[in-house]
Amino acid sequence: MSALPPSNELIKLVVLLAAAVVAVPVFRRLGFSSVLGYLAGGLAIGPFGLKWFHDPQAILHVAELGVVLFLFVVGLEMRPLHLWSLRRQIFGLGTLQITVCTLALTGVGLAFGLHGPAAFIAAAGFVLTSTATVMQLLGERGDITLPHGQKIVSVLLLEDLLIVPLLALVALLSPRPPAEGGLWDWRAIGLGIACLAALIAAGMWLLNPLFRVLAKAKAREVMTSAALLVVLGAALLMQLGGLPMAMGAFVAGVLLSESTFRHQIQADIEPFRGVLLGLFFLAVGMALDLAAVAQNWLLVSALVVAMMITKALCIYLIARLTRSSHGEALDRAVLMAQGGEFAFMLYAAAAAAGLIDAGVGATMTAVVVLSMALTPLVVVGARRFMPGVAASMDVVQALHDRSGSVLIIGFGRFGQVMSQLLLARDIAVTIIDNDIDMVRSAEEFGFRIFFGDGTRLDVLHASGAATARAIAVCTDDRAVTSRIVALVREAFPQAKVLARSFDREHALQLVKAGVDYQIRETFESALRFGQAALVEMGVDADEAARTAEQVRRLDGERFDLELAAGDIRAGFPLLIGNTAPGTPTPLTAPRRESQVLNPSSPVNLEDP
Repeated sequence: MSALPPSNELIKLVVLLAAAVVAVPVFRRLGFSSVLGYLAGGLAIGPFGLKWFHDPQAILHVAELGVVLFLFVVGLEMRPLHLWSLRRQIFGLGTLQITVCTLALTGVGLAFGLHGPAAFIAAAGFVLTSTATVMQLLGERGDITLPHGQKIVSVLLLEDLLIVPLLALVALLSPRPPAEGGLWDWRAIGLGIACLAALIAAGMWLLNPLFRVLAKAKAREVMTSAALLVVLGAALLMQLGGLPMAMGAFVAGVLLSESTFRHQIQADIEPFRGVLLGLFFLAVGMALDLAAVAQNWLLVSALVVAMMITKALCIYLIARLTRSSHGEALDRAVLMAQGGEFAFMLYAAAAAAGLIDAGVGATMTAVVVLSMALTPLVVVGARRFMPGVAASMDVVQALHDRSGSVLIIGFGRFGQVMSQLLLARDIAVTIIDNDIDMVRSAEEFGFRIFFGDGTRLDVLHASGAATARAIAVCTDDRAVTSRIVALVREAFPQAKVLARSFDREHALQLVKAGVDYQIRETFESALRFGQAALVEMGVDADEAARTAEQVRRLDGERFDLELAAGDIRAGFPLLIGNTAPGTPTPLTAPRRESQVLNPSSPVNLEDP
């Protein structure tokens, strides 16, 4: 029986994956961003390269889910209170930057011969910076959570939300006859508001109970499916309401940012986000119309240079006016000098509305794609001109807060007591546990802990293990503890690893695995218990304490001996027992002479 030939779809999938696997490592090895690798890979296999794909728009529509998932993850990091604290940067800095850049870029469009509305649309599309490109570059540098990174994120959020009023403005400025119902379709507006309200209501009252039920089932694949369902469902709801899918995903992420399941959800989404976002950049590379660029190469090249320089100058001036340092302002200008993915949507809507013709739309699309492709190169080239940025106090504090955090894995009785010492010194801790009942119970007592499986590397990354100074493994299962220790020791070498051991044998295993500190879960409590027993038996309190310290010291010597010999029986001679084969050798001299307890006994104790 002959084998079936591979399907065309499977071949395309293999080619897409191969382009990413080949191009990205090569560009990373050359010191460039992975974004540039994806764009180059897409250009190579696209209709203007090797022609293995002829319809990049079809792939782009699917790949836009990568941007949707990306904004969902961004939303997970934006707690409502944190988002509220950024309101001045979002609506102040963001509005100022968008307004100035739009006016300046409209002037550039007019200078290149575009008429009023077309120049405005071209400028507005180019103002919408590529969130995917900038966030990827910030993420690779680890700058997203730093103060200057948060300013960039704030502006990006406002730019993403700006697409909604811009699309409405396109319909308003359209020279074509309005649809029945006038310029404003009040039913569509009402539907959009209703969909947004439904999403917020579901996020506030339905999502946490849903994940709580699924967590009890302890089926990992169901939790992953539920996370994808939330993201795609929110995107679909926004699309039905005529709003951007990415906006729905972001709102859903913000609503779940306070959830105890945040780290677990982020870990479940992360692999899909990475793959689809890579696919998005591949599709953008394919969409670069080299024929249109070649036909109007002088115009396209001049527009790219003029628009990128104009936008960068405006961003730099605004950053300086808002008291950013020269280095920070230059960095922001270089990162945000390009157009973005929402420009494709705006140009397509404007062409359909008759505001721009097809030629202008194709030219501006090529300009945006080229600007996205050039940004990683410009960032690399600008490094030599970047001055050393003096660390301001807020940056130092942010770095201190991040490096000073402790990740506690497991919040049973042991973890609860251990956490009290850290919290008493105001040390920032992140706590995760995979027992949903424990999570709910701890919340009732005022603790904020997250649902997450500590044996998963993606969950540990989402929980901040990569920036933690110490990771305390307080789980009550020896196999789970050993697995977590091995994972943490290999993946997060910057962190001190402390572990709760089950017994002596387990303690030896943990030390060999490289933990910085371990303690048997009952050792110290048993010592204190024995010390109290001595006091109750009439032994002086100081003498009881010295005896406890003696036992602790002997146990340490025994442990070192066992560790060196690699045999748990090597320390037996140091063990204080109540039986002794052969001739007994007391560990300490008798404190008083022996006495006959039963004088009537016929046994003579002095007999040999």
